[in-house]
Amino acid sequence: MISRRHVLQTGGALLAGLAWPRHPHAAEAVEIRMQGNADGSHVWFDPLGLRIEPGQTIRWINLDPGNSHTATAYHPKNFERPLRIPEGAKPWNSDYLLPNESFAVTLTVEGVYDFYCVPHEHAGMVGRIIVGQPGTSPIISSSSQPAGSEPLPESALRAFPPVEEIMRRGIVRPA
Repeated sequence: MISRRHVLQTGGALLAGLAWPRHPHAAEAVEIRMQGNADGSHVWFDPLGLRIEPGQTIRWINLDPGNSHTATAYHPKNFERPLRIPEGAKPWNSDYLLPNESFAVTLTVEGVYDFYCVPHEHAGMVGRIIVGQPGTSPIISSSSQPAGSEPLPESALRAFPPVEEIMRRGIVRPA
């Protein structure tokens, strides 16, 4: 015969098992901070280079108290900018984020994703995310622009961390 105590102990073990922590199906979200110095003369993403797994979420948060920023993919649908994300990947544009606002996107297509801040691209506020393996297709150079589009500013081109460095280190922070 089963005692009342046995039923309570067994039920308690079942409830404890239900409360056991579970591993999430997708990897944890990764944060990229939008920052700037006090006088606004220097702005940046931190990290500016990052490697993640397909299906992982990136969350940009504006921690710059003096500026609004965007996280915008280089894509012809975004202000006719050159394509600098994998073909077939969905472009994003956060719109202007005020201080302490955030924006998130989940990247599923493997490859190299370049992004920028609309008002601060000329200041070199750009970043690069590698999802999975970058593959063999090279990043489209600034010389191969869609008709009518502006070439990337030299300050932006100089600011992108090399793919090899991101692959080696996993994360690249501003110097």
